[in-house]
Amino acid sequence: MSVLLGIDTGGTYTDAVLFDSQEGSGSEVLALAKALTRRHDLSLGIRESLEQVLRSAGREDIELVSLSTTLATNAIVEGQGGSICLILIGYPSDALEQSRLGEVMAQDPVVFVPGGHDATGEEVQALDLAKARRAVETFAANVSAFAVSGYFSVRNPSHENAVRGMIREASGLPVTCGHELTSNLHASRRALTAALNARLVSVLSELIRAVQNMLAEQKVRAPLMVVKGDGSLVEAAFALEYPIETILSGPAASVVGSLYLSDKPDACVVDMGGTTTDIALVRGGKPILNRDGATVGGWQTMVEAVQIHTYGLGGDSEVHLDESGRMDLGPRRLIPLSLLAHENPEILEDLKRQRNRHSPSRYAARYALIQKSWKQRPGEVGESQRRVLQRLNGEHPVALDSLFRGADSQYLLETQLLRLTKLGYIAISGFTPTDAAHVLGLHSSWSREAAALGAELVLRSVRSESVRIDSAEQLCREVLGRTILQAGRAVTSAVLAEAYNFHLESFPAVQELFVDRALQEPDSRSPDGHSPRHPPAFGGEPPSSDLFGVGLSLRRPLVAIGAPVATYFPEVARSLHTELVIPDHAEVANAIGAVVGSIMQAVRVLITPQDGGEVFRAHCEDGLHDFTELEEAAAFALRSAKSRAEELARRAGAASVTVSTEREDHNALAAGDEFFVHSLITATATGRPHLAHDR
Repeated sequence: MSVLLGIDTGGTYTDAVLFDSQEGSGSEVLALAKALTRRHDLSLGIRESLEQVLRSAGREDIELVSLSTTLATNAIVEGQGGSICLILIGYPSDALEQSRLGEVMAQDPVVFVPGGHDATGEEVQALDLAKARRAVETFAANVSAFAVSGYFSVRNPSHENAVRGMIREASGLPVTCGHELTSNLHASRRALTAALNARLVSVLSELIRAVQNMLAEQKVRAPLMVVKGDGSLVEAAFALEYPIETILSGPAASVVGSLYLSDKPDACVVDMGGTTTDIALVRGGKPILNRDGATVGGWQTMVEAVQIHTYGLGGDSEVHLDESGRMDLGPRRLIPLSLLAHENPEILEDLKRQRNRHSPSRYAARYALIQKSWKQRPGEVGESQRRVLQRLNGEHPVALDSLFRGADSQYLLETQLLRLTKLGYIAISGFTPTDAAHVLGLHSSWSREAAALGAELVLRSVRSESVRIDSAEQLCREVLGRTILQAGRAVTSAVLAEAYNFHLESFPAVQELFVDRALQEPDSRSPDGHSPRHPPAFGGEPPSSDLFGVGLSLRRPLVAIGAPVATYFPEVARSLHTELVIPDHAEVANAIGAVVGSIMQAVRVLITPQDGGEVFRAHCEDGLHDFTELEEAAAFALRSAKSRAEELARRAGAASVTVSTEREDHNALAAGDEFFVHSLITATATGRPHLAHDR
């Protein structure tokens, strides 16, 4: 018996699960817990879920702890992280104008150092190590880490390695080299990725130390692993060297967990939480990876991660009307009124007062709640925003209705609230699909009374000629139907993009006339055969369906995980005429995925022809190696890649390692003759993580 502890920090919930992994005889969930994620301090949710789940287990039995985290993703999106110095070796003077590199560096120092190589790996200019040393002496006291990127370092990393060694010796600070993160040539994106990685070191370090301290307090002495964006695991110390590889860690864990729980090797995996819906296709039991590099917060990185399609739709999505008067959900997340009242019962009286007013306010059933103090980063908040924060009442929610009543300018106040929300200083509460589900009796975790009052207030505020709703309950059914429609649209959009490179959102007419209609076609078992499954109450009549019918058929099972999926996805699956699988423990699948993964490290060595094909050059981690025969070069590259991959896997925490290799030779035809272009050797080392009893 091996007891494993998995922890996942999602946008809304932090989950923990104790998992009994029994080789050859199945596995069992021993205990699970959910706690609200506190975005300003992820350790709070982790501590709460950890304490809950450990009440039912002996600490000494836990063999492994694994964490999937939104921290790196959120930090990049929100522009957070430590101050860094970026050293560019051999880059042109306009490098900061490429790939938005100048934007990501903002006010942080960038130093251009002479040196670098060409595409063959030959040195084009000697490295000015003295200039790099002066930069370290100048900036080391004011930064938390360094990033180093050479123009063609993936073809010859010797200059990067020399500068890294000097920085470590002179300052002792963490150093990220571009060639360690990718083997791709794109110089500006490689520098961007190295800079983001260096900035994240201090952020992830703080979280990992907090988790390690919690485990020590609970007398859990098992190794701590972290989930990478490709779903594999690395030891915490390894993750601190390459924290950017943990972007999309949470969605990757959800895919791994769904594969484990559902036993569906070819499927469309949907993870719906409170904030987003993440969708991925899996083939042959493996998630599809984005080889070009994940895009996070608008930054195009070079980090290979699970190919995830993310939509701003979840149980806590904002319910609002668009410009045409139609109901829409998201992409902004609100704290559900039912949850807010559960934690702050005093708002029930305020909601009743709002209901009893003669004319409804456009801000009815909306509250603001402080999430963190501006004093943590005083330069980030302006004087007018500080005044807004001072008007809010500490830990207690404040009704926007009363806040705006005393405002000199509603527009300016709305602008300040939006800015403070984006920066994470406040959160907004309002009516959500979670509240609608409480009113309809589909959820019962929190305050149904607050949800019902919120539905009444929303209904009063949206009554118009284009809105045909007679009761709060009907409004909630419309919200439920709209959530189902948008969830089905998200699945369809993700599959079209992934399988056919067709981006549905670029063709709104196609979406409305075909996809939306297919998702709203009458069920074949409907007694009238004509009424759409979810007739829209907002924005006029649906298009006539008398001329032809539209249907969609998804030829892969739909594996749905996450707390809200049982409410919405049975209908989505029926609309798409596919099998729905909601596995046992779907609500904590991410936490299970965090702990059942394996370690995987890949190393690639490129072989290129030199001197008109007379020499074959292997571009390795330790420099260039030339050979007169291709097979000799390939054999050396194979040994080098295997050795390096196994070394990395053991550093990442693997107890035993298996290495597989692949060779791709690329040739071209010219004037009827075939000639050698390059060869790529890939070694992939995999293994199970060390358990406590292995050490």
